[in-house]
Amino acid sequence: MSQSNPIRLLCMEDDAGTARLLRKTLERVGYHVTMAHDGAEGMTLYERDAYDVLAVDQNMPVYDGLEVIRRLVERGPLPPLIMVTGTGDEKTAVEALKMGAGDYIVKDVDGHYLELLPTVIEQVLRQHRLIEQARQSETALRRYAAELEARNEELDAFAHTVAHDLANPLGLVIGYAETLRDFFDTLPPEQRLNCLESIIRGGQKMSSIINELFLLSTVREMDVDLTPLSMERVVAEAQQRLVNIIEASRAEIVLPQSWPMALGYGPWIEEVWFNYLSNALKYGGRPPRIELGADPQSDGMVRFWVRDNGAGIAPEAQARLFTPFTRLDRMRAQGHGLGLSIVRRIVEKLGGQVGVESEIGQGSVFSFTLPAVSTG
Repeated sequence: MSQSNPIRLLCMEDDAGTARLLRKTLERVGYHVTMAHDGAEGMTLYERDAYDVLAVDQNMPVYDGLEVIRRLVERGPLPPLIMVTGTGDEKTAVEALKMGAGDYIVKDVDGHYLELLPTVIEQVLRQHRLIEQARQSETALRRYAAELEARNEELDAFAHTVAHDLANPLGLVIGYAETLRDFFDTLPPEQRLNCLESIIRGGQKMSSIINELFLLSTVREMDVDLTPLSMERVVAEAQQRLVNIIEASRAEIVLPQSWPMALGYGPWIEEVWFNYLSNALKYGGRPPRIELGADPQSDGMVRFWVRDNGAGIAPEAQARLFTPFTRLDRMRAQGHGLGLSIVRRIVEKLGGQVGVESEIGQGSVFSFTLPAVSTG
């Protein structure tokens, strides 16, 4: 036993002579001993300070040993505890063990039990450590099993998404390539060019899907440092990636005059804005009108949002929007699901939450939160 960090023992014993012998015996072997002269005093001392192990006499005024154990159980997990009983009182000891006591020791007339008590204390502490290790291992095993189940489900969905989302552009690429192979000499030049452009678009689409799937899988594994973001710059980068679509759709994008400071990881947050803006352009009005903004929250977070003027989203569809590998409408060439799965994983990894508010005919507001930069 380490003398620099002795085990703290709380003994509840009402007999003054026995209490003195207990303290002397246990301090001799290195324990730090606190004595309580009845169960009520023992409960008060236990609530006031931290102890490694308790030795509780059954026959005490106010609260007897079993009552002390009952009250301790009501407060939470029972600490390492030894019930001290009189000769012939094994029934009480068994009841104490059923309630969670680690062991018991029987007082004898000659006081030999005092010599055995340190050994019993060590056994109870060792048993408690083993139980704690087993409990921690069980908790870790449950967590691992849950994570494994989630990953297996995600892997199945991943395979479905790859098969579903890549099948269409891959089929187009193969179809146009076969057309060029079989009819190249007879096709007019402009049709040959159309075929080549379609092959390029299909390849770009497949590349985009693969990049999104790669990002979705790597966000889980990567650990990044949160730093203050220049949100104006991050949003500008996302807009630049969509400049052709913005111009082609004649979209109006309304930005705030200033942005509140928040913590995040720039490349990931750019992907969040890219996905939100991309969906607003696809599903907004004609022409799209898209408003961006941010609001500091009372909980130390900042809520960023994108409002569109689209047709809105039904409540039952909203509940599925951020679920990995689901689509809002399988008949659409492009759906919300994969991009919003990326958004959710990114934002939750950075300590925030995603959200959507929408009414049919009233457009939608997609949002995410990030920790605010502390000004203190």
